Amino acid sequence: MRPWIRNSLIFIVLVAVIIVGALYFLLRGQTSAYSLEELSGPYPVISDPRPENFPTINVADVVGWADDDKPSAADGLAVSRFAEGLDHPRSLYRLPNGDILVAETNSPPRENSGIEGWVFKNLIAKAGAGSASANRISLLRDTDGDGAVDQKTVFLKGLNSPFGMALVGDTFYVANTDAVLAFDYKEGATSIAGEGKKIAELNDSAPNNHWTRNLVASPDGTSLFVAVGSNSNIGENGMDSEERRAAIIEIKLDEDNKSRVFASGLRNPVGMDFHPITGELWTVVNERDLLGPDLVPDYLTEVQLGIQYGWPHYYWGGYEDKRVNPPPRRDESRYVRRPNYALGAHTAPLGLVFTREGENAFCKAFANGAFVARHGSWNRKPASGYDVVFIPYAEDGEPIARPNEEKVNDKAGLPINVLTGFLADNGDAKGRPTMVGFDSQGALLVTDDVAGIIWRVTPAAGSCASSTTAPDDAAEGES
Repeated sequence: MRPWIRNSLIFIVLVAVIIVGALYFLLRGQTSAYSLEELSGPYPVISDPRPENFPTINVADVVGWADDDKPSAADGLAVSRFAEGLDHPRSLYRLPNGDILVAETNSPPRENSGIEGWVFKNLIAKAGAGSASANRISLLRDTDGDGAVDQKTVFLKGLNSPFGMALVGDTFYVANTDAVLAFDYKEGATSIAGEGKKIAELNDSAPNNHWTRNLVASPDGTSLFVAVGSNSNIGENGMDSEERRAAIIEIKLDEDNKSRVFASGLRNPVGMDFHPITGELWTVVNERDLLGPDLVPDYLTEVQLGIQYGWPHYYWGGYEDKRVNPPPRRDESRYVRRPNYALGAHTAPLGLVFTREGENAFCKAFANGAFVARHGSWNRKPASGYDVVFIPYAEDGEPIARPNEEKVNDKAGLPINVLTGFLADNGDAKGRPTMVGFDSQGALLVTDDVAGIIWRVTPAAGSCASSTTAPDDAAEGES
């Protein structure tokens, strides 16, 4: 071999080794210094930031469930398959006759370009979310009441990454990623035809990060509330693209259908529900990235008119994010509200539903509180989320607080595991819990988007939990 060829080969090998080594160093990222338990509840640990120029990559490979496999349910509960063979099922909605609607949906085409876009596309594909959106809502019917679907029809198609759904009177509303549409509805109908009437436009400017648009109707049926996530991590795509994003929008259901920003500073709100006693709106929010594995806690919070929850300049009340440019206005922090309850860093909570007296099948242990589906982290070591948890509430409508802020290991009021086992022992993902709701028999339904399954959770036969105290291994929330 000629010397110049040999030297060229040696040079290429050395460059390859350097590149591989650099990628390994970047991708291995940081490891958490705190447990998920310490980062949860009303008084989480808020540690010093450990900024990352490149995110920790810890995406679980999706392997799916074996035919006879299922998640692990908490003591006293049982889980079964309600429906399967769905195309990326996300949000759920129960119609008055008991039929269940499910949005089979995924992200619209991304416009991220260059290296960032290439990395992002590979990450979502690895996480099981790389397929094109089915853009439809399907109707599921359990005709014999055995807890499993035996009829499925296409209820509505030709949508644009649909997510939220709500029925008010004889009008059915759908939140696409770019608009809220209204359709005429007849009780018992198994399908809807037509394009629908656009009642509100939603900001879907490129690259349209956080594309989901959840939707709930006020208890009196006079308003719709739409959760619109940010277009970026911390405003790096320009704040012009964040207009009416990172917010919950209220649409008045009258002749004009006027809308307003109801609450802002919510980086990526998704699940929403009204508390059955207080009547207040609550939401779960995905917080920012690249401050390390222990920041910032995702959270559950009450949403009030006109309140700013911090994004992008602040997190968890008054902690300033020094990366944001331009910096905040002087004394802006005094107008920022701290969230009610931390759900752990990077757990990605999506689904939220409150228990309601007389409407759910669960016993005392789950009689007063909220079920939350945590979709799971992609950038934390160890992985967090990938579970469904229950947050017990007190009689005043607030999550149960720890009796002593200093006792971070006191598990009173911490999340109680409901479903775990979505992560296999080797770190692969069998599924990812996404959204939650109740069927007409009061059973909890959980969509598993990457597995195409809806799980059904009920009290186990002859068993009824009688305490709201979490068992010793229930508060950690990691599976």
